[in-house]
Amino acid sequence: MKPSLTSSPWLRRGVIAVAVIGLGVAGAMWWGRAKPVPVVAVEVGRGLVESSIANTRAGTVEACQRTRLSTIMGGRIELLNVKEGDRVRKGQLLMKLWNDDQQAQQTLATAQMDTARKRVVEACTAADTAVREAKRQTELRAQGFVSVSREDAARSEADTRSAACQTARSDVVSAQARIGATLVEQGRTRLVAPFDGRVAKIVGEVGEYSTPSPPGVQTPPAIDLIDDSCLYIKAPMDEVDAPRVLPGQPVRITIDALPGKTFAGRVKRVAPIVSAVEKQARTVDIDVTFDQPDKTGPLLVGYSADVEVVLDVRKDVLRVPAAALGEGGRVLVVEGETLVEHKVRAGLSNWEHTEVLDGLKGGERVVTSLEREGVKAGARVTVDVPATTATTTAKP
Repeated sequence: MKPSLTSSPWLRRGVIAVAVIGLGVAGAMWWGRAKPVPVVAVEVGRGLVESSIANTRAGTVEACQRTRLSTIMGGRIELLNVKEGDRVRKGQLLMKLWNDDQQAQQTLATAQMDTARKRVVEACTAADTAVREAKRQTELRAQGFVSVSREDAARSEADTRSAACQTARSDVVSAQARIGATLVEQGRTRLVAPFDGRVAKIVGEVGEYSTPSPPGVQTPPAIDLIDDSCLYIKAPMDEVDAPRVLPGQPVRITIDALPGKTFAGRVKRVAPIVSAVEKQARTVDIDVTFDQPDKTGPLLVGYSADVEVVLDVRKDVLRVPAAALGEGGRVLVVEGETLVEHKVRAGLSNWEHTEVLDGLKGGERVVTSLEREGVKAGARVTVDVPATTATTTAKP
């Protein structure tokens, strides 16, 4: 007769021990398996991809016309007709140095011209009289009333008087030239506005000495005049990127003083030389204009600005976030609870998105948190945020 489990305490204890050991092994295997890695995943979708480059250092808002005015000669400031911030018209007198000596020269030249004009009247009147007398003597000689010598004397007198008339007229021209020379000299002490604009800065006050800028000496200009009705952006681009920048390309402009605003513009000019401000940073300056300058609002010359030049645009293409693309064009796709590595062929790319030419399909979820520990092909994962699509339109 076989013993039953209830009749044999030793057998019952053995069965229980085996069961406990089995449960322990199963529990150890369960707890010992790798835990799922939390990842961020984004759904592959369609949208806009742009290729663009940006300036290496901050650009600057510049005026289309700007001139730093200094007098040609030095002297004491006698008249200052404007203040900083004033709007001026073309041809308006801005500043004048002391030039009483030149004005005295002009007065003297003017008086000499008046005298010369009076001498013209005197000499030319006498010349007309002499010409008429010579004609009368010629008629009398023809009738036999006067000798040939008398006629010749009359003609000689007429010629002499006519020459004196011409000399007097030349004296008037000389006097006018002397007046012009004094005016030129006075112009060396005057500053007038070459265009309509705004006075940005004035160096000097009435009574102070103003000095021109001789070659090789950095002297501040007396008046800095800008035309703030026309503004543009000057931005330095890395010399490596410069060959890809062409006039007419669209750009996006951001200005530090106007956070959150982006303005559309165009490349107007690419500098023909490389600037070596720093030996390690060689750049090429580009000039960028606003598409709608009336929409920018008031801007100050000198504001710092950044420029993003759009080189190429692809619309409605399959794309993935740039953060999902690993070395060699590899991406990790969430399939069930496991990561599977895919090799993709990339097209146009920027720091936000990369165009996918081959290797992925729309709707697949790619991992963007590649920097997390344990994120690799074959790993078990959990998506810790709801998957979002990559079809959101890129920033304009």
